Amino acid sequence: MTVHHVEHGSGVPLVALHGAGVDHREIEAAVEAIIPRTGYRRIYPDLPGMGRSSAKGLTCNDDVAARIADFVGRVAGGPAMLLGHSYGAYLARGIAARRPDLVAGLALLCPAGPHTQDVPGHTVVRHDPDAHAELDTGQQAGFDEYFVVRTRETARRYRDHVVPGAGLVDEDALGRIFGGWTLDLGSEPFERPTLIVAGRRDSVVGFADAVGLLTRYPHAALAVVEDAGHALIHERPALLAGLLADWLDRAATAPRDEP
Repeated sequence: MTVHHVEHGSGVPLVALHGAGVDHREIEAAVEAIIPRTGYRRIYPDLPGMGRSSAKGLTCNDDVAARIADFVGRVAGGPAMLLGHSYGAYLARGIAARRPDLVAGLALLCPAGPHTQDVPGHTVVRHDPDAHAELDTGQQAGFDEYFVVRTRETARRYRDHVVPGAGLVDEDALGRIFGGWTLDLGSEPFERPTLIVAGRRDSVVGFADAVGLLTRYPHAALAVVEDAGHALIHERPALLAGLLADWLDRAATAPRDEP
């Protein structure tokens, strides 16, 4: 079974994994807006059961991690920078544990995990009077549920890059896969440059679990971002751009003979 993907540019491969219930277009829009356009080959797959990627034969998240690891090995052609948002970050951790030889650096944005604890309530940070002007009536509830920063710009992001993928989800397949939610994350620390970013107002996965990941990732930079929720990749792009630039720079200069 093949994994559908799109890619841009050339250079160091960077594979970005989207969250659950959407397709590659959400993470593509967020990353393309802030990542350097030269020197990086940006690869955006549809995760199995979403977009145009089939989930046939997959029964759990370990199966999904194995398939995406195979995809990275086949398409990237060498160690890749691996970035994930939400569910995509959970899978990225599984891939790094399963095949550390494939991962030159790891970025975990609003990472989901085996369990979720200490999740804050959904607190709106900003809601402009014209925020819903970009949305159809049927899109407003989903936007409000996802975003804590509600502006015309974030509404356009939601309308153009989140909504289209939501209609291409194989709900039966995801139900089957998520029934085997717990992913084998190994027991060894991941020794390559890592970035962990969480939204202080994230009412989906919170930020406490992200802070707790530092012991597993000894070369990780951690940022807990105020005035951002689970849609942090859309709500605080300028700040995220600086964090990703630092991560890429650290990976570019890291010794290649590290474990």
